Amino acid sequence: MKDSIFNPEQQQHDISSKIIAGFDRISEVFKVLLWEEAKKVGLSPIQIRILIFVAFHNEDLCNVSHLSKEFNVTKPTISDAVKVLDRKGLIVKDYSSVDSRSYTIRLSPTGQKIVLGSKDFAVPLKTQIDTLEASDQEAIFHTLSKLIYQLNQNGILAVQRTCFKCKFYEKNGSTDYCNLLQQPLARKDIRLDCPEFQEK
Repeated sequence: MKDSIFNPEQQQHDISSKIIAGFDRISEVFKVLLWEEAKKVGLSPIQIRILIFVAFHNEDLCNVSHLSKEFNVTKPTISDAVKVLDRKGLIVKDYSSVDSRSYTIRLSPTGQKIVLGSKDFAVPLKTQIDTLEASDQEAIFHTLSKLIYQLNQNGILAVQRTCFKCKFYEKNGSTDYCNLLQQPLARKDIRLDCPEFQEK
């Protein structure tokens, strides 16, 4: 029983366990902020996340199949959330694709208003990160971007639109390089959610 990441005694002697405990606390902050916002507008957290995702991503990614991968939930869970959003008039289903059973999700004008009020729910977390030294922010981001890539490579994280997995990305010695932008990338330039991403 003592052998656990969540045992404070183990954390004293194992820094990776401490890091995971830290991620757990930060994820709780994110969940609390999201829940508070969801309650304000009478939606569930997943419904709010769908609306925000659709507002800021290419329509090719705004369908049930992709959203289930994006949020690591089942297609029926996304379908149920989308039904509620449709019933509340917050989205529009666009069936203009070749497959008449599938559709692209777009925001209605009412959905756009919800996103306008809800998109900044994580600002309290950002405010705290902004107080860190620039070098600390860069170090944290560098570590996170590598970890996200590794989790994706190991099949734990389903979706990734980061430079490391993009066909335009190249490693030249110790330099990261984008062939689309035709420029070297500093650590802080690596993207986690690139609009131009194309998988290798």
